Amino acid sequence: MSMTEIIAHRGARSLAPENTLAAAKTAWQSGAHRWETDIQVTRDGHLVLFHDAGLLRCTNAKIWFTHLPSDDRRKFFLSQFTLAQLKELDAGSWFEKTDPFSTIQMGYVTQQTLAGFAAEKIPTLEEGLLLTKSLDWQINLELKDHGTDPVFFHTVDTTLAAVEATAIPVGKVVVSSFNHEWLDRVRRLRPDIHIQALLGESADDMRNFTPGRFSAYNINADLVDISFVQHLVTQGFEVNLFTVNDPDTAAMFIQAGAKGIITDFPQLLT
Repeated sequence: MSMTEIIAHRGARSLAPENTLAAAKTAWQSGAHRWETDIQVTRDGHLVLFHDAGLLRCTNAKIWFTHLPSDDRRKFFLSQFTLAQLKELDAGSWFEKTDPFSTIQMGYVTQQTLAGFAAEKIPTLEEGLLLTKSLDWQINLELKDHGTDPVFFHTVDTTLAAVEATAIPVGKVVVSSFNHEWLDRVRRLRPDIHIQALLGESADDMRNFTPGRFSAYNINADLVDISFVQHLVTQGFEVNLFTVNDPDTAAMFIQAGAKGIITDFPQLLT
């Protein structure tokens, strides 16, 4: 059996603010085989690493942008702001305030480390790729479709341009998305880049799922069982599960043949 990858979900987000360079470095230090991060587009067309459509959960946007007209900050959608504006934000201090996985309370994150999070910014895609390259590491780029692309394939084409411009080895990069049309375009333009189709936004996704369009699937672990994974693997498909934080559950999926386990706790699963 080939080695199963432990993939750090948005970096080591249980120990550092998600989708920041600090979360990536922490995941690398934990021994994760790769980190997964989310890509979306700013108002002026740049790509940044951020999960939510809105900025409120993971930045200080509500306080920082009070000087803007109310129409510009009504819902604090990332796509309303330019890259320069987003780079003004504190993307790290919220982690200490909310302690989302209780790891601070349990003493797994030092005060010195927490103090450094206040300097974290929303990274650009290029910054994430260059960090990964400098660490001789691997990355999974999830292309988020929040319906904000200026043209339909902007995120796809700009992502591929960044991969080429940063000269990160293609073998270190995976591209994934719930938007399977975007993955078709990646496959057509860059057949040398490995793609993984995301599945499981809802139970209906799995009921209507017929494998075959792609060779690799990243599936919501809450919506499948061991036999489902085993069946896909025996058919020759690559299966990765998200988001698996329990070591015993991870072990069962690994025994079933999962190629990758995407987790918020790489420090446990490695």
